[in-house]
Amino acid sequence: MVRLVDDQLFGRDPDGRVKDPDLIDGGLRSKQFATVVDLLGYGPIEGLRKPSNTNPSNTDSLDFRRDIFLDGTPIINANGTLNFSNVDVFFKNGTDNQTPIQEINAIENTVPVNVALTNSPFATTKTGTYFLTGSDEQTVSGVTLGPNQMLVEISNHGYSLGEVVHWINDSAAGTVQTANPQTQNIISIPDSGKFVINTTFENTGFAGNCIIKTSQGLSRTIAGVTDSNGNQLVDKLRVTLQFPSLQEFKDDGDVIGAEVKISIRVTENNGTINNPVILDVTNGKATSPYAKDFELVFERNMIFPLTLSVFRNTDDGTDPKLQNSTNWLSFTEIQSNVSSYQGFAYVALRFNAQEFQSYPRRMYRIKGTKIKVPHDITVDNDNGRIIYPDGYTFNGTFKTDKEWCSDPAWILYDLLTTDKGFGGDDGIVQEENLDVFSFYSASAYASALIDDPITLTEEPRFSCNIILNQRNDAYTLINDLCSVMNSMPFYSNGTLQISQDRPTNTSTNTSDPQYIFNNSNVTEEGFTYQNAAARLKYTEVEVAYFDNQTQTIEYEVVTADEITALGSGSTGLDAINKFGRTRKTLKAFACTSIGQANRLGRWFLVTNLLESEVVTFTTTLEAGVVVRPATIIAIADSVRSGTRKGGRIKTGVSTTQIIVDARSIDGNDLTHDSGATLSVVLSDGSTETKIISSISGTTITVSSAFSSTPQANSVYAIESSTTQLQIFKVVSIEEQNDSEYKITAVIHDSNKYAQVEDATVPSNPREITTLIDQANAPSNLAATEQIVVLNNRAVSKIFLAWEPVKGVKEYLIEFQFGNDNPERIRVARPSFELFESRLGTYKFAVKSFNTLGVLSPDTSTITFTAVGKTALPADPSGLTLEPVSDTFVRLRFNPSTDVDVLHGGTISVRHTPSVDRTTATFQNSSEIIQRLSGSVTETLVPALTGTYSIKFIDDGGRKSENAARVIVTQPDPQPNQVILTEREDTDSPPFQGNKVNTFFDANLNGLLLDGTFSIDDVTQNIDDISSFDFLGPIHSSGTYEFQNKVDLAGIFNLTLKRRFLTFGILPNDLIDSRTANIDTWTEFDGTKADDVNAKLLVATTDIDPATSVSATYEQSGTTITITKTDHGYAAGDFVVIDFTAGSATDGNYEIQTVPNANSFTVTATTSATISSGTSCTYGANFTQFNTFANGEYKGRGFKFKTELTSNDPAQNIKIEELGFEASLKRRTETVNTAIASQCATNSSAKTVTFTHAFFAGTGSLGGSTTAFLPTIGITLEGAVSGDYFKITSVTGTQFVIETRDSSNNFKDLSFKYSAIGFGKAG
Repeated sequence: MVRLVDDQLFGRDPDGRVKDPDLIDGGLRSKQFATVVDLLGYGPIEGLRKPSNTNPSNTDSLDFRRDIFLDGTPIINANGTLNFSNVDVFFKNGTDNQTPIQEINAIENTVPVNVALTNSPFATTKTGTYFLTGSDEQTVSGVTLGPNQMLVEISNHGYSLGEVVHWINDSAAGTVQTANPQTQNIISIPDSGKFVINTTFENTGFAGNCIIKTSQGLSRTIAGVTDSNGNQLVDKLRVTLQFPSLQEFKDDGDVIGAEVKISIRVTENNGTINNPVILDVTNGKATSPYAKDFELVFERNMIFPLTLSVFRNTDDGTDPKLQNSTNWLSFTEIQSNVSSYQGFAYVALRFNAQEFQSYPRRMYRIKGTKIKVPHDITVDNDNGRIIYPDGYTFNGTFKTDKEWCSDPAWILYDLLTTDKGFGGDDGIVQEENLDVFSFYSASAYASALIDDPITLTEEPRFSCNIILNQRNDAYTLINDLCSVMNSMPFYSNGTLQISQDRPTNTSTNTSDPQYIFNNSNVTEEGFTYQNAAARLKYTEVEVAYFDNQTQTIEYEVVTADEITALGSGSTGLDAINKFGRTRKTLKAFACTSIGQANRLGRWFLVTNLLESEVVTFTTTLEAGVVVRPATIIAIADSVRSGTRKGGRIKTGVSTTQIIVDARSIDGNDLTHDSGATLSVVLSDGSTETKIISSISGTTITVSSAFSSTPQANSVYAIESSTTQLQIFKVVSIEEQNDSEYKITAVIHDSNKYAQVEDATVPSNPREITTLIDQANAPSNLAATEQIVVLNNRAVSKIFLAWEPVKGVKEYLIEFQFGNDNPERIRVARPSFELFESRLGTYKFAVKSFNTLGVLSPDTSTITFTAVGKTALPADPSGLTLEPVSDTFVRLRFNPSTDVDVLHGGTISVRHTPSVDRTTATFQNSSEIIQRLSGSVTETLVPALTGTYSIKFIDDGGRKSENAARVIVTQPDPQPNQVILTEREDTDSPPFQGNKVNTFFDANLNGLLLDGTFSIDDVTQNIDDISSFDFLGPIHSSGTYEFQNKVDLAGIFNLTLKRRFLTFGILPNDLIDSRTANIDTWTEFDGTKADDVNAKLLVATTDIDPATSVSATYEQSGTTITITKTDHGYAAGDFVVIDFTAGSATDGNYEIQTVPNANSFTVTATTSATISSGTSCTYGANFTQFNTFANGEYKGRGFKFKTELTSNDPAQNIKIEELGFEASLKRRTETVNTAIASQCATNSSAKTVTFTHAFFAGTGSLGGSTTAFLPTIGITLEGAVSGDYFKITSVTGTQFVIETRDSSNNFKDLSFKYSAIGFGKAG
């Protein structure tokens, strides 16, 4: 049931209607409120950023409203002024035991309607009977009626109690009164076929027929909301109506109120109309829009979806002086049972709806999720950074209570270890598998305060402020969070660690080497260096970040000129002049600070431009297990430096003296400059550096002691101001085998971190070599061009090569296409590849770099004319077609031979209805499917009559010169009637047809290829024969022709579906049982037989397949000439010939030529001479046997066979199921032109012949010629009462009809017919 709660103001109690005392009686005013609940995220969270200084969840203060924005505007300004009034805020921070917000007593979903209600006056009509009482009470049909009441009977009327109906007498009026219509409310509904109304008639009793009309109203569907168990949650509805104004202007100038009658009805999905129907009269005066709510409470479980209908029962006004129009504004689905949403933080807002045209866009500035933080720390309440006390030592433990912070390291740690992220009992990450100390190190660096030159304030180095509200894969999210603090995750020794790009010495903001590599602790391949291409160098970066002030994505642009180390000054890289202005766009994940965005841009530019060289080398186990990603290493490469400044320690004499393995590279004693240093790797894996005091032979003495005596066989390196060590940062370590590791590292600038935080810090290039002589230019330049595949795309490439120059590892290539601007590329090999070459002339110039990057004074040049990708693709070939279904066919074709078609190219498939090869061209056709990828070799297309054609198109849009075409005539698809199901395998005995080199094996239950030996051919002991069924090798091929042909007794389109199940078998699976030559075996293990095949074939004829024609023949050589007057056969037909005389061999022959209408020729397998006039007979002319694919075939007769093949004499193929299903499509023949029966004129029935005959059956198909007779539908024209027709006979070609009158006499009438049957005779 539905219960009406008194009409009420939106958001107020039922008694909340306000009458303005300043208005005259009847004045109406309304106010509406809206409520919205927003989910903030998983809890617990800290809360809104500024609720109060002491209690984050305290909403008593107005400060927190500064962090709530409606349509981009805060509720309260920073100065305390209000932008919005009457906004109530309720907050829950997401604890597991939080209670519901008491002020929000329901969840509401308001659906706008915004449609004017009109009274479509009584648009719905039903008819019935009525009984009107007079002045006395009466009982009629079991219903007691009072005076002047009316009982109306209408079967299943569907009306509701209180509904307004309009009654009209439909019988001769008993009195003058009953001629007047009545508009009344239904006061009683005794059952579904009766209802009672009052009338204005007086003392009049009468009964008769009547018409009942009702208003049409306006309806909407209420879908409702269900929980996870399917329980309906919506238990109330609110309907909101609006009256733009309610008033009537009288002729005397007075303005009075107006009245509107409204009814509301709810109908359940099963048709139940809930009573009572809500009836309302709004009476009063309103000079401005007045809204009125009706709340309906469901007192039981309703059957959803519901239909909510609203009716205006007051006639639409036509007098402009009367203003009483009505609008249906909306309806609201209400859920009374409000959840506390434990574990989720959320905010509820209630506001005056008059301040907004729609629900405002809401944004909240919050302190988010509480996480685990280290012991004995505090969190900066303003920026969320962690404040580590001076001398702090992290012991791996955390505070008991979680706190909010913006530290990216601990945010990532929390996400990895809690069930709201990737942790928990069932998570993919377990806390014990995390290196918590690497997270602490990253946190300490991220939380440090630095001076921000953009905002001129101090702020944490890295802060993480992000809403994670979208599903993302773990790898991406972990890397995104790592990117906030310039880190990357990696696994080592079973633990997940994070490696941060930070200085090793955070107090000086520089990086000192942590390990040493030289030519003695790497493999003999040494060090391999590679530089990033110039096209990957960027001189500007645009960093996108979220600005909390503007609440939008803002962009901070950083250029190389702003950074001294990259600028054009004497200590700068002069990056823009070298590489031009190239811009990279970055997204600063979780960044809300312009300063942090600026530092990210600087970090990217410095890293991209100054750390682009990569070194790769393979080292020993001792070093491979020590270094980790992000380890800073020093390299002393004698090949690159030109001198030996490192090696192995032969003897550690003391903490101040060592003896090394060898002298310098040229055999002389080691030397050192003043201030030169010695770096050694100690036994604990650490690296220490001391100033050298003296070198004598291979003995080196330092001025101060190492922390321990260097161990023998450890490594050392010498560094001076003229020959410095190369500094790299390890990127990856890859284990090669049990004793070797491959290390990849990138060049590292120790001033990088200072340059990121202070753009004025200059570059400090290192002097790493003595090789300063200029190199010679390369010789023997040669250029070639080819099309290759790059990233699965075909591109043209110029390959430039030259003789390598001794001692040179890098070259400068300058090339120019036509009059374009020249381009420069630096390469580390004696070759260069230029992709995407174009048609035209290229000029190449090559210079050599020495080790220090000084160019050779001379240049080698070459001019090359490139073709690019301008040649047309080769023409397609091998296009064939096979039917797949009634509606699709498959096109197959050979693959393209062109790389730029196979990769990035397409294939255009076109069709034209024409079958004329002169007009059915590619140009005159249209594409019927989307272009195919250039690598495909088949496709499904709609089955259509006409010509299909294809062309290859390369990735540049160039088409092949000629198209491949195939012509097909496709019958229209129709519903099918199965007329025959044939199974050769289920016959008794199975497979009774004609077998050649095949036989049926009952044990294997299938048709197989026969062995090539007979029992007489066997010479071995009979006891040694493993199988008598397969004597000798298996025949390489064999056939089986079905026992019976199919005869439709006419030409029809026959749909065939095959039943064909085969298996490869190995009947002789022992080596000793194989008698064939071993060279013919394709499989030795006896585990599979996949070198066999079987095909199912079908042939058709348009004549009686049982035809037998007597003729004569003669043979000369291998040519046999058949003579028969008007034989009607054509070249290419296949015919079975029985040579009843002479020595010619009976068989199935293909007609080779047709010299005239009275003869045709075939070819014999053996030569002979037979005189003319020799007798023979031949059968029907069939097509050749074609592959039997499911589809439609046209003809009268059909025959079937299968071909079995084996390419291995030990392998056989078994056909276990063999047959087909034949069906004809349903067809309707309709004649819409009237046919005169002339039955009376001719005194006989009318015979009508079908335009196309239907298939009615045969003795073998359906059992009789009447098995599938068509059905006939007749439409008589000009018939009068009593006229009729009778179908007296139906066949597949005609039907007989009689037209007669009511006296059973023949009558001339015209008629039309529709015949529905199967098949369409050709």
